Amino acid sequence: MQTTVHIENKPLTVFLSAAAQNAMRKRDVPLVAEMELYFSCLIRTRVRFYDNGKSNDTVPVNEYLNVRFRPVMTKHCGRDYEGDEPPLTDFPITNSQAFIPKWLSIDFEHNQWTGEFGFSRRE
Repeated sequence: MQTTVHIENKPLTVFLSAAAQNAMRKRDVPLVAEMELYFSCLIRTRVRFYDNGKSNDTVPVNEYLNVRFRPVMTKHCGRDYEGDEPPLTDFPITNSQAFIPKWLSIDFEHNQWTGEFGFSRRE
């Protein structure tokens, strides 16, 4: 399935595999797919999935899925933190529309949600 939604007036094409669509239909609350753009010592993209349904900062794709875009950064570079990843904080972007992804792809494999997103046209 392919559909387009708008985040901050920018189109985002969402691709859902058949497995993802089937898994979503079995849920009691909508899934949230958060497209995280990580700025710090490096730049990384990651899709995080949450079970908290709908919130003010999400955009509904359908009755089973909401999406949001979240630019984040670490509080500082280095390795002086506990755990596998440094603590994150929201990254204030003046022109966030310039960083909104063009596409998001979601699948459900081995009982796990997987996703990726990109900034150029998906081939």
